[in-house]
Amino acid sequence: MAKNPEQWSDLSARMFSGAAMVVVGLLGIWFGGHVFHVLVAIICGLMVWELVGMLRPGARHVQLQMGALTGAAVFLAIYLPVGFALPVLLAPALIGFGQLSHNRTIYMAFSVMILLSGYGMMQVRDDLGFGWMLWLVLVVVVTDVVGYFAGRTFGGPKFWPKVSPKKTWSGTGAGWIGAAVVGLLFSINTEVSLQLIGISIAVSMASQIGDIAESGMKRRMGVKDSSNLIPGHGGLLDRFDGMLGASVFLLIIGQFIGFPPGLG
Repeated sequence: MAKNPEQWSDLSARMFSGAAMVVVGLLGIWFGGHVFHVLVAIICGLMVWELVGMLRPGARHVQLQMGALTGAAVFLAIYLPVGFALPVLLAPALIGFGQLSHNRTIYMAFSVMILLSGYGMMQVRDDLGFGWMLWLVLVVVVTDVVGYFAGRTFGGPKFWPKVSPKKTWSGTGAGWIGAAVVGLLFSINTEVSLQLIGISIAVSMASQIGDIAESGMKRRMGVKDSSNLIPGHGGLLDRFDGMLGASVFLLIIGQFIGFPPGLG
């Protein structure tokens, strides 16, 4: 078991800024509607701003342009019929592709994920309500928090040391268990079936895939954090990488499994 006190050195900053994000996020989810749409659009725009900053350092005009375009596209798309929303969502990815001279494939993949993730979160809140948006957030947050403490406490074999040296198998597995508990509690307190436990674990895995993908991208670009916007956490892309994977995954599987399971 790891006992190095330095492993907890960033805990106070993480907890303070994490608490602030929780408050802002819960208020946005609670109010829903235009308030939540604006919040999601701002977050998506800032994530693309960070992405361009990593892929093309020094090009601040491109950062601002693509960040603003992404935020506007996400906000506009939710008010359009799906058929018209899709090209609006993909436009920033294609436009940004033409603005970069290097790392275009990385930009394309992550910008599409960011755009679809924002759209997916707004759809969950608008169509399914506060409770199911809270479920999605809790699965991702519990996966991250339980994984963080379990990994720091128990240590053990690394998940992928070359890409993410701090991630362990103990933390990864603990995240799945935490997500399963969230799914069980929601299943007990709603009319959905126990299949929600399995779905919660799958969403947890998808959030970890998003986390790993972002870590791999940062490793390739030679940066530690996507930005320094959030003390103890780095940037918004560092903090919301799990939500990217989770919400895109839910957006896709929701078309096939009938979500929430057992209703309707």
